[in-house]
Amino acid sequence: MWDDDGRAARKKESYIIGTDLEPHSIEALKGFIGELEAEIERIQTAIRQKGSDRQAAESFFRK
Repeated sequence: MWDDDGRAARKKESYIIGTDLEPHSIEALKGFIGELEAEIERIQTAIRQKGSDRQAAESFFRK
């Protein structure tokens, strides 16, 4: 894969929970934090939505 300047594009580093952090740069580690924070927010949104759906269903079946 090549970037816009015709140079070989660097492969984005990926993070797997629990792996050694030593080989990663500070910039990569900060990127991992951002990705994890976004994933936490996505999960929290799903939890809130499921809670709302459950309340609606319980309310419907109580009648």
